[in-house]
Amino acid sequence: DNAHNNEDIAENIYNYILSKSHNYVHIMTPYIIIDSSLLEALIFAAKRNLNVVLIVPKNYDHFITFCVGRTFIKKLIENGIKVYQYEPGFIHAKSFVSDDNRACIGSVNLDYRSLYHHFECAAYCYDTACIGDIEKDFQETLKKCRKITKKNSFIGIFKIVVI
Repeated sequence: DNAHNNEDIAENIYNYILSKSHNYVHIMTPYIIIDSSLLEALIFAAKRNLNVVLIVPKNYDHFITFCVGRTFIKKLIENGIKVYQYEPGFIHAKSFVSDDNRACIGSVNLDYRSLYHHFECAAYCYDTACIGDIEKDFQETLKKCRKITKKNSFIGIFKIVVI
């Protein structure tokens, strides 16, 4: 994907995975600053009773990006999406995996710069053995996470700001 081809290939792939899923979509991303199209696709997937789970970092590398991302996380949680923070700190993985038959893994973050501005690369996998490995990695990573709720979605930010 790149900023000069006038196509939103990465976002289209993510939307495609969300629209074709029947059971689950598991996502790891360090950043989540998305447009209304992807936001609504995630929410609609949850309303279709898909198990939509995101893993995001506990720690940040860019404070403002982290704070803005938490506002999206709050909206996702309010709409039935489960969001977990990676307790060891910062996680930089970018993956979508769905229904044991589709996955996308690469350099595409869920933010404006990755989806529209930067040159990004990812592999879309369909019905291949590596998808099981991607899901296994997600499940192993999830064991090191804590669920974010509406109540605690901004706690880390407030601790940072107060200190």
